Amino acid sequence: MIRTRFAPSPTGYLHIGGARTALFCWLFSKKMGGQFILRVEDTDRERSTDASVKAILDAMDWLQLDYDEGPFYQTERFDRYNEVIDQLLNNDQAYYCSCSRERLDALREQQMANKQKPRYDGCCRDKGLKPGDADHLVVRFKNPQEGTVAFNDLVKGPIQVANTELDDLIIRRTDGTPTYNLSVVVDDLDMAITHVVRGDDHVNNTPRQINIFKALGADIPHYAHVPMILGEDGKRLSKRHGAVSVMQYFEDGYLPEALLNYLVRLGWSYGDQELFTREEMTHLFSLEGINRAASTFNPEKLQWINQQYLKSSDLGDIVELVEARLAHLGIQVDDDHDIAPVIDLYRERVKTINELADSILYIFEEFEAFDEKAAKKNLKAAALIPLRKLLDAFTTLDSWQASAIHAVIHDITAELEINMGKVGQPLRVAVTGGSFSPPIDMTVELIGKPKTLHRLQRAIDYIEQKTG
Repeated sequence: MIRTRFAPSPTGYLHIGGARTALFCWLFSKKMGGQFILRVEDTDRERSTDASVKAILDAMDWLQLDYDEGPFYQTERFDRYNEVIDQLLNNDQAYYCSCSRERLDALREQQMANKQKPRYDGCCRDKGLKPGDADHLVVRFKNPQEGTVAFNDLVKGPIQVANTELDDLIIRRTDGTPTYNLSVVVDDLDMAITHVVRGDDHVNNTPRQINIFKALGADIPHYAHVPMILGEDGKRLSKRHGAVSVMQYFEDGYLPEALLNYLVRLGWSYGDQELFTREEMTHLFSLEGINRAASTFNPEKLQWINQQYLKSSDLGDIVELVEARLAHLGIQVDDDHDIAPVIDLYRERVKTINELADSILYIFEEFEAFDEKAAKKNLKAAALIPLRKLLDAFTTLDSWQASAIHAVIHDITAELEINMGKVGQPLRVAVTGGSFSPPIDMTVELIGKPKTLHRLQRAIDYIEQKTG
């Protein structure tokens, strides 16, 4: 059975690159009828934090990248790693090393001065050191000194590295903790991982890990190294390019389906198709379809995709998200207020849930100022009489329903013998601050009588001050 794993390090939040790797692992396992495992590689105790672990789990949950097993934590498996290290020591496939940091630094400087690749020189390889022979002993893996490591990367193609290019890497630190390359191999072995899909910053680790697999007599997984994501300036993606944590996109009002759609197209393609349902992604995805070249992160493209999902998603789901955003802003929507028609109208014009919520804030709270262009066109001397008549009629209106409000507006247009726009548009600007809203009778009903009367008086005062 196909088994993939996503194995983030909780030394920071889950970012775009990690989320894309998780998605590719998830899609491949789902397409192949396999299993997807979540593993938290938290052996870096100094930099790993509980907050980062929570952020990773929250992001996986928000993106609905469900895992069949896990999360497993490496810090809970130290006994197993040390068991394997002891096995390698007993089989003469690893050894103790007493080289000091000073010696290693000096060796590195000398090699670089000689324009050589910095690498451990095997000083302790044949010393036969035992625990207690020296302070601060580490354990190193005995890398083969002859031959090559060859594997077929499912994205990059055939890769071959001479063993002479690889040194004897440390597999246990002086404090007794295992290192990344050893822990990863043991985890992949114990968890029966068949396919390792990860960023191509790990390509250099793969030959080392393959040699450890071979030393343990284990089957070697297939590897697929995904190219990195770059900013639009061609440099490695960072916060200055908009590469924030995945949960920041949640905070900013993006839809998880839209973010996944954007991520799957960030380095994978299926013809010219831009928008994919989750089912289409799963059916069409293949590791072979991943581009070998680096991808470029484009925030505007992400916004466009999110806008398409806002337009096409179930209206009830969008209403729930907008109400949650309003609640975050301290605004509770009354049960008797149906804001769905308003949201349905505005979602055609915005890019995020946050923009959508901001667009209808005028229903619930006062706006600071009239839109300058809308006020110049509609709040002028000719609007004073219609607005005063509206204020008088609305003050005595008992039934604050759209139908009754519509009747008032209609009666005033008939009385003044002017078209609806001469009454409706000044009213719209007066109560919303701008020139766009749902049908004005519905808008006024949602805003409510007290706010409507207050805003009409405010608009009248504005015109009188401007024209007086």
